[in-house]
Amino acid sequence: MNKQVVVIAGPSGSGKDSVVRGIIASHSNCTLLVTATTRLMRPGEEEGVNYYYYSVERFDQEMAAGNILEHRYVPHLDTHYGIYKPDLDKRLKEGKTVFAVVDVIGARFLKQNYNATTIFIMPESIEQFRGRLKARNPEWSEKEFETRMRISEEEIKMHSPEYDYRVINADGSLPETIQKVVEILQKEGYSL
Repeated sequence: MNKQVVVIAGPSGSGKDSVVRGIIASHSNCTLLVTATTRLMRPGEEEGVNYYYYSVERFDQEMAAGNILEHRYVPHLDTHYGIYKPDLDKRLKEGKTVFAVVDVIGARFLKQNYNATTIFIMPESIEQFRGRLKARNPEWSEKEFETRMRISEEEIKMHSPEYDYRVINADGSLPETIQKVVEILQKEGYSL
């Protein structure tokens, strides 16, 4: 099976989105999978660019129609997210290398069904990550911050070993991190 799908994952604030944006900006055959969600659109976001924004009813209809391949419900956000098949199919048909920024459940699904290579972006250390997250989100309450830190630590400890590769993204080393990911994809036979 052709290598076309890449999963980039990591805790919130790990730099995974910046890594993907950096690769897509400099490699014309790369594109980003747009997933579906029930959360409201934020200012500056666009339908079909950031997400496909659906009501819970429409999300359920899309699932029933087989258009949402896998999904998860995030209780503390009261939000559903899912891999949107029409978007994935369209990008694969164009022959693109498709980057999916999904959680561990989405990563397992794409690895099993689309031969995806899975890459987990990790902080240098929990302490360094704690500082990065706090600096990036000063509006969070101490309780919210600790909850998110707990989720992130769990992702790093419990889920990162499931990924094919783990790449450390130290503070200030984004270009090097992007280069490491590109080298992995070239080794795996992707067309960038």
